[in-house]
Amino acid sequence: MSQQAGYSPNFKRPAEIMRMRRKRARSEAGAFSSGAGSTSSPGQSDSSPACVRPFSPGPLHRSGGGLKRRNPFANIENTFSPKKKLVVYNDEGDAEAVDSNQGNKLTEKEGEEDMPRKRQCRAALPFSARLTEVEQQELQDAPGKSLNFSEDDSLFEEEEEDVKSPLLKSPQAIAPASIAPPVCTQYPTDWSLKTRVLFTSPLSLSWAENPKAQEEALGLSQHCRAQFTSLPHSIQDPRSCSELRCAFQQSLVYWQHPTLPWISLFPRINAERSFTGKCTPWAQDTALQKSLMSEWSVSLSSLYSLLKTRLCPYFYLCSYQFTVLFRAAGLGGSGSITAFISPTTRGLREAMKAEGIEFSLPLVDERRKSKEQQEVEVEQMEKAQDCSELKESEGCQEAEEGESCGYNNDDEDDDDGSFSWLKEMGVQDKIKKPDSISIQLRKEGTAVSLDHKPESVVCVEGSHTFTLINFLINCKSLVATAGSQAGLPPTLLAPTAFRGATMHTLKARSVNVKSQVGSTYQSISSLEITGPILPSSLQAVTALLRPAQKGNFAATLYTHAPSAVMNTQSNKQQCAAGSVDLCGCGLHPASIQQLQQPSSLGKTALTHINMNNYSYTWKN
Repeated sequence: MSQQAGYSPNFKRPAEIMRMRRKRARSEAGAFSSGAGSTSSPGQSDSSPACVRPFSPGPLHRSGGGLKRRNPFANIENTFSPKKKLVVYNDEGDAEAVDSNQGNKLTEKEGEEDMPRKRQCRAALPFSARLTEVEQQELQDAPGKSLNFSEDDSLFEEEEEDVKSPLLKSPQAIAPASIAPPVCTQYPTDWSLKTRVLFTSPLSLSWAENPKAQEEALGLSQHCRAQFTSLPHSIQDPRSCSELRCAFQQSLVYWQHPTLPWISLFPRINAERSFTGKCTPWAQDTALQKSLMSEWSVSLSSLYSLLKTRLCPYFYLCSYQFTVLFRAAGLGGSGSITAFISPTTRGLREAMKAEGIEFSLPLVDERRKSKEQQEVEVEQMEKAQDCSELKESEGCQEAEEGESCGYNNDDEDDDDGSFSWLKEMGVQDKIKKPDSISIQLRKEGTAVSLDHKPESVVCVEGSHTFTLINFLINCKSLVATAGSQAGLPPTLLAPTAFRGATMHTLKARSVNVKSQVGSTYQSISSLEITGPILPSSLQAVTALLRPAQKGNFAATLYTHAPSAVMNTQSNKQQCAAGSVDLCGCGLHPASIQQLQQPSSLGKTALTHINMNNYSYTWKN
């Protein structure tokens, strides 16, 4: 080819490919020329091309060697034939049509007269020209199955002949409701205090702010009287729903003692910055400190009396060193009053022991039990292995006498200072024995290593909680003697009123933000709530967002770190939920039902809550 202007050699067709195409066309034309020239269908027009059935639903061979495009107006049901035929090439290269039901060999022209869209073959037929050895072996190993392939001879499908399941033949028959995920209407109980919660939703959350004076007053009144309003499953216009806005104001209320308007008294641990530069007149005034502690003691005693009579469900004591959670009987799956203290130190635990307060370390006990169980399993495996070795060599005499084969474990514990094994080795005089003081220091070192850690959480139950109240009132180390919090009593927080308490409300602020989703930005409404968020307040707010946001919202939770381990369960036997009457504690029945369940979070707390289509998911 002569080089022309604008001609690029990249568009030249390779000669080898053109030769192969011409060779393939000649071979296919030769294979079908005999069948096409000798036999013709009586119903077929003379002007129709050879080897082409009118209104064919699939691609078929033409006499020219190419493929005819599928007729889009063909009706597959009208062209369906009960007899399935297949074109097979014999050893001489001639094409023959084989009836898959009777095994009769037809000519190519006869087979094309009633050729369906899909052709079927049996595993017994010789397909050496089209199947590999692996496929032939799979056909032999799979009786009762047939191999189907489409017109292009490249798509193979296996199907069971006897299976007539409608689900296999019609996947659309599966109802969407049958495969829908289960609906979770409640998230786990979380006994930790939250400092901030950020709610987001595709629907507007502006209804939660700027309440009217009448709505705010009604919400506070309903909280004091423990009156609750039932809301519908879905609210069309939350901003115009006065009952919803009143209930939201009711859910933000909490009670606190002491109250200093110019200082934030929560949190108290590592909160020196919030006290720095503030006016603290009690720091150098001893009389003022005694007055504050006297009022605080009265408030703490009042709270415990309400807790004991189940008129207050729970309350928190937040000092500058630790946080205490008191729960009424029936909450958290416990049948008695429980108190959790976190974090603790060895000095505090020793002082509690000196006062006769019995307590447990749930996380330490749990770790010790798991470790002992592992050691017992390893010991049993070693004993079984040693016993089998003794039986093989010289026999086990203890087994013959009916006793268990093993070692005596009476001398395994060396915690009492026994070193009899040194005498057996004959080196008791050469090795210096550790004295009792060294052994005691080693034990104390293990106890001190728990200080200020989550594993140091202490659980007090039953009547010992009353002794704990007296211990906290008279404990001098409960109040800081130096620093920015010197002389200031701990903060008491409760969901219901008590003596000396002040009513407070959480701060709520709604903001509309833009969030990037892929390459676009979507408008998302957010609601931020700050303050000491109690477990019942969190449950009440989420219960209101459920109908207001039509079951679609998400929440990010910020936990007060020392209170995260308070989801740990006590070691005593749990009671059934609902066995203790708590209807007079001032909480919504839904909140009581949730708080009665034992927490499944362990020493962790919730960090995210997501509701999608009225179903909860969460992270911890």
